[in-house]
Amino acid sequence: MTESLDLKPLKSARGTVRLPGSKSISNRVLLLAALAEGVTEVRDLLKSDDTDRMLDALQMLGVQVESLGDNAYKVHGCGGNFPVKEAKLFLGNAGTAFRPLTAALALAGGSYELSGVPRMHERPIGDLVDALRQLGADIGYLGNEGFPPLQIKPPSPPSPLPGGEGRVQVRGDVSSQFLTGLLMALPLTGRAVVVEVVGELISKPYIEITLAMMARFGVRVERQGWQRFVVSGGQRYHSPGVIYVEGDASSASYFLAAGAIGGGPVRVEGVGSESVQGDVRFAEELAKMGARIEMGPNWMEASGPVSGQLTAITLDCNHIPDAAMTLAVAALFADGTTTLRNIASWRVKETDRIAAMATELRKVGATVEEGADYIRITPPAQLHYAAIDTYDDHRMAMCFSLAAFGTALRINDPGCVAKTFPDYFAVFAAVTQG
Repeated sequence: MTESLDLKPLKSARGTVRLPGSKSISNRVLLLAALAEGVTEVRDLLKSDDTDRMLDALQMLGVQVESLGDNAYKVHGCGGNFPVKEAKLFLGNAGTAFRPLTAALALAGGSYELSGVPRMHERPIGDLVDALRQLGADIGYLGNEGFPPLQIKPPSPPSPLPGGEGRVQVRGDVSSQFLTGLLMALPLTGRAVVVEVVGELISKPYIEITLAMMARFGVRVERQGWQRFVVSGGQRYHSPGVIYVEGDASSASYFLAAGAIGGGPVRVEGVGSESVQGDVRFAEELAKMGARIEMGPNWMEASGPVSGQLTAITLDCNHIPDAAMTLAVAALFADGTTTLRNIASWRVKETDRIAAMATELRKVGATVEEGADYIRITPPAQLHYAAIDTYDDHRMAMCFSLAAFGTALRINDPGCVAKTFPDYFAVFAAVTQG
């Protein structure tokens, strides 16, 4: 794998990009298809490290998965009863696999060991474990308290929830994946369960994705504001037959920003006004910086501002936590100081993204202030060359490709984009001109 990639200065961007499948939807759909009754054909699945980890895990758990070619798979559902009752699963750095699988396996009645790369063992999971223990799950920590790796044993008694309605509390202010994992697993209990969210729920659009995907598999969740979720008893997942994975809205952000910075138009296909993904709202925020945005049901397009330069914004980013990283680099091309707030979740991602972003933005000359949950960026008069470290974080690599509109630069460890978008740099090169 190439250790670094040199990018020449870019002058413009225009063209059309067909997006890879959404990581968030892909891994949710794979797990739900495995838990469902019947056979599900999943089309346009993302091909990436994260989905590979989920596919490997499901097969180790005895779920039959057939590749149909062209990013399509046939998943033979196990009706919530994994055939393999004892397994050791390695899940890399895939939070979208680790958190939901932890919840499903904790209620599945087997003995499982879940581990990942060293960074995954630094990413908190205690809030999810605490919630699952309220349901009677038997989960132990094999390393540091509150963090993977985990040891899961069959609940005792085997049916953890007594008759009637169960009630469980889960924190919502660290990662929405805890609530996602819990909600997706609850139908396995067969009981009615009320989930109460403690604290502010971050990344709400990702919960919308979870609820939409559960509904596609026949399970309805009653959402009472963002603090209470009711899963009624007796619901089971059923295959929808064929399901298509939307294009990845977070990945769309890099190309929309390229169109805004490099003149455009750059069009992305696979997401649009009818998308279930919250990150499509990135386009609205880019428009606030002056970009010209057009949108259809399944496409979005960005062009540069009429004035020729983007303008700085101050933004609460709770609704677009991943795509907001792209705005941090777009801020290098904006007039004024950009402030991105409510991004505490960045600190528990593939790396501490606030610290990493601040460090690398300073390398190209920006003045950066960082806090517990915000970052403030003032661009320099002229960007200058730097070798950008990516921290084994796919989004750091993809975001900083945009800095090439202001300077030549080097991207270290470009291969980390394999987590969600293995051919990103080839696609980026196809719509940018030096």
